[in-house]
Amino acid sequence: MLGEKQFFIWKSKAQIAAEDAAYAQWAFPYGETQRQNLEALLAELFPKERIPNVLVPFLTAKELYERDKKDRGSVDAVVDYMINMRKKYKSVLPKKMMPIMIALAIADENLDPETLQYPTAQEIRDTEARFEAMRKTK
Repeated sequence: MLGEKQFFIWKSKAQIAAEDAAYAQWAFPYGETQRQNLEALLAELFPKERIPNVLVPFLTAKELYERDKKDRGSVDAVVDYMINMRKKYKSVLPKKMMPIMIALAIADENLDPETLQYPTAQEIRDTEARFEAMRKTK
């Protein structure tokens, strides 16, 4: 995951496959349908971008959101921290993308396992606008 520094550590193909499977299970716990629904939403939100170019920032935001939520407790505190304070990973998750990726991470957290339907692109944009309004000007 993020922040792990492993240089010159040799792993077997089985170890690598097991780690990849564990990561895929974390990223998309409901499987391929969830991934396809998310990719469709990302394509709608970012029509000029290739899916891998927006999937990586989403997964980064998801991991940071989950980590910060454990530390800070409430969703509002996490959003405020991520919007205004978090600077690490800015090369992967640019400041301009942060509000929409947080909105997607929250939508992913609240995903209904029965339907696996994400909110509409407009609902995500509305949430993004609300989070953008939380940005403190300096």
